Amino acid sequence: MLKRFFISMLGSIAAIWISMMLIIVLVMLFAVSSIVSSISGNSSMVKIDKGTILSLNLNTEIVDRATAPTFYDIINERQQPESLTDITAALAAAKDDKNIEGLYIKCGGASLPIATAEAVRTAIEDFRKSGKWVVAYSDTYSQTEYYIASLADEIYLNPVGSLDLHGLASGIPFFKGLLDKVGVEVQVVKVGTFKSAVEPFILTSMSEANRLQTHVYLDNIWNNMVDAISASRSIDKALINQYADSLATMTEASNLVDLKLIDGVMYRNELSDLLKDKVDIDKDDDLPLVSIADYIGSGVKLPHENSEKHKIAVYFASGDITESGRDGIASDRVVPDILSIAEDDDIDALVLRVNSGGGSAFASEQIWHALEVLKENGKPFYVSMGDYAASGGYYISCGADKIFAQPMTLTGSIGIFGMIPCAKELVHDKLGVNVDYVSTNANSIGISILEPMTPFMRNKMQESVNRGYELFTSRCAEGRHMSQDSIKAIAEGRVWDGATAKKIGLVDVLGTLDDAVEALAKDNDYKKYQVIAYPDPKSTIWDVLTNLNSQMKVEAVKTELGIYYPTYRRLKELGEMNPVQARMEEMIVK
Repeated sequence: MLKRFFISMLGSIAAIWISMMLIIVLVMLFAVSSIVSSISGNSSMVKIDKGTILSLNLNTEIVDRATAPTFYDIINERQQPESLTDITAALAAAKDDKNIEGLYIKCGGASLPIATAEAVRTAIEDFRKSGKWVVAYSDTYSQTEYYIASLADEIYLNPVGSLDLHGLASGIPFFKGLLDKVGVEVQVVKVGTFKSAVEPFILTSMSEANRLQTHVYLDNIWNNMVDAISASRSIDKALINQYADSLATMTEASNLVDLKLIDGVMYRNELSDLLKDKVDIDKDDDLPLVSIADYIGSGVKLPHENSEKHKIAVYFASGDITESGRDGIASDRVVPDILSIAEDDDIDALVLRVNSGGGSAFASEQIWHALEVLKENGKPFYVSMGDYAASGGYYISCGADKIFAQPMTLTGSIGIFGMIPCAKELVHDKLGVNVDYVSTNANSIGISILEPMTPFMRNKMQESVNRGYELFTSRCAEGRHMSQDSIKAIAEGRVWDGATAKKIGLVDVLGTLDDAVEALAKDNDYKKYQVIAYPDPKSTIWDVLTNLNSQMKVEAVKTELGIYYPTYRRLKELGEMNPVQARMEEMIVK
């Protein structure tokens, strides 16, 4: 009896164990299947019939180019960002596509980077030249969404929706108060009156120089936005500023029609009926919308695809400039890529797409040198600037044969600084830990976060930063064909908007990435050419899985800290960054 009981119990345990293993295997197979499907994309292509409406979703993040989703993106079915390159390519193709009747701009209150919004608006403006209609709709228009949507032939809003128009402001988080509380002092050496990236760690508010430069470029960017809205909606510029000052758009949605900011109010089902009327289909038919991603994947012929003639590499350099790492612009990855392009006989030229506020001065110099090698190999080299191409971002751009920026790009910030945190008060006074040293020489301790810099060490650090500034400005002078004194007159770490940067010689042409590519082709007499994007954005399943550990850590910290995660990230970067930096400060523009 007892024997049968144990046999039965063991059998039950074995059955439970086998069931659990099967469930785990099935979950893993499902996850792997999802990952493979996401990496490879949809296997079936959408058919584009006559009367199709291209749908542009602005209610999401827009990045320069699409990247492979992470494991957490796939499992949680997170919406992937829209790709600016896909948006501009799709609009360029749809302009001449007889099956595309018009464009529907779907908004939803998302805040977009201003230069990115400008690039999207430029692409829509080019699309409208075909004579095809453009309709915009939203429950809530953010300021940058409305800047884009104002170009539409018809703008509609939910009857209980809202439109935000308040002007621009730039906010910088300052950490000195927090650092004082925990007993950490940030020791700074820098060159440049306007080099304000160090201010959040040593001040509690903006310096007058930083306030001045911020005021100038914000005014210029806002005036560009107002000019564009004014021209599109036939509203006097002074009136738009009056609306912003008085928050006149915070009113009943129907009142916005009287202000000429929108053309009407309606619910989403009514908007659907309006679009169906435009393509002449019955109310009970499905609305023939195609997303940007599906349109790109439908097999439609995109500009400059598959040419057997000249090949232009477009290298996307986005994020912080570092010496190593998986993310951002890591010189140990970027330099070999550029040298490979330089030696590749199949590649005729390079456009470097820069979207960076800078980072390591050392890494910036290594990337600059690799680009010089490319030029020595006889390959034309142009730069296209995105939302930011400042400090280290300008360093890697300055040697280009031509530099393109958008009027609302933030660039310049030519300056160098060094930051060394000292946690002696935290460790010794607050935690009660004392460190005792035995040294062989006067400066054996070197730079340590547990000891403040001696005057001698600070002087040596300042000399190093001064040398870095001289090198940076000499690189800019050589690349821009200006004297070093002329560069220094507009350097000092000052940030400029793209339009002003063109006037003072830091930029050659105001235009988009497409403009830069087309200009390079025209200048070099490439009648037919193919654009090849670098680095390869595709990932294998092993890439996704090997990154899983670091993703788990990031996700756990984000979940735990919530809104405090950006502050944690900035302080973590402070402890990890190279002591000598060519970087502009992180700003919140809204």
